[in-house]
Amino acid sequence: MNLIAVKTALFLSCAIALQTSLAQTEEIDGSSSEHAMVRSSVFYDLIKPVPAKPFWYVQTSVYTKHFRPKSEHNNNQELIGLERHTENSYLMGGATFLHSYHKRSYYGYVGKRYDFDGTPFYGKLTAGLIYGYKGEYRDKIPFNRFEIAPAIVPSLGLKYRHVAAEVVLLGGAATMINIGLEL
Repeated sequence: MNLIAVKTALFLSCAIALQTSLAQTEEIDGSSSEHAMVRSSVFYDLIKPVPAKPFWYVQTSVYTKHFRPKSEHNNNQELIGLERHTENSYLMGGATFLHSYHKRSYYGYVGKRYDFDGTPFYGKLTAGLIYGYKGEYRDKIPFNRFEIAPAIVPSLGLKYRHVAAEVVLLGGAATMINIGLEL
């Protein structure tokens, strides 16, 4: 399976679904076309390309905290990830990690980086597929029907020169801190 094609299709599907949802909301609630234009403009502002310096980014996890900890939870994910950030603020990447129940998992994704001008802070939003919650762990994440589940992962980062730290939200389950290096 071509993961780049799958990730691209997933990202475009999400964008189209959100735009369609906005259009349907306009039809249902009778909003004026002016309100629809504002909603479309906000959506476009979130996904529009923004000039950026392209780079590779390698990262690892250093801390994980489950919101409802259980004795069997793993808080040492051993995450290793690689991302390619493009000249238009989009990114694609992959990571391997030990999930909460100590089994090797994989996350392939596409996303967007949001730099906060004049500050060392940035945000990132990725969407992709997770593989690795198999067997008895299959029902531990939503929509994992075929042992491959969709995921949306937001994060907030702080960069100093070529080193960055990110706080990553893992759904309603946990938060993780990653450190990374721009190459």
